[in-house]
Amino acid sequence: MTRLLIGAWLGAALGIAACVPNEMPQASDGRGLYMEYCAVCHGADGKGDGEMARATTTPPKNLTLISLRHGDRFPRAKVLSTIDGYARSDLDGPGMPEFGELLEGDLVPLNTGDGTMTPTPRKLVALLEYLESIQQTR
Repeated sequence: MTRLLIGAWLGAALGIAACVPNEMPQASDGRGLYMEYCAVCHGADGKGDGEMARATTTPPKNLTLISLRHGDRFPRAKVLSTIDGYARSDLDGPGMPEFGELLEGDLVPLNTGDGTMTPTPRKLVALLEYLESIQQTR
């Protein structure tokens, strides 16, 4: 009986461990988040022409040009700070909202460009990966 209980416990523990995603988020994981949170202002293609674009005080940026605006480099840390609200504390009037739901859930290690792996919310990384994937090049 004891072996049966131990076996059942180990099986349950392994089953739970198998349900925890170990893979890093991909651009395809972030597309749905983008459509849910960003497309209404930035547009389905990220060019700043969403349904609510005209209603905003500051027009939404063309998100496909982030790398071009930064010398052909995608500024991961800056983009994360913009999404999570850290870099937007000085904006006046109604602008880009903060997305607290993107900060919930498990954390994954992310190098934002400084060589340090930083624990970052999975959803935020997924959205970052998607935004990086839609960048235009010269």
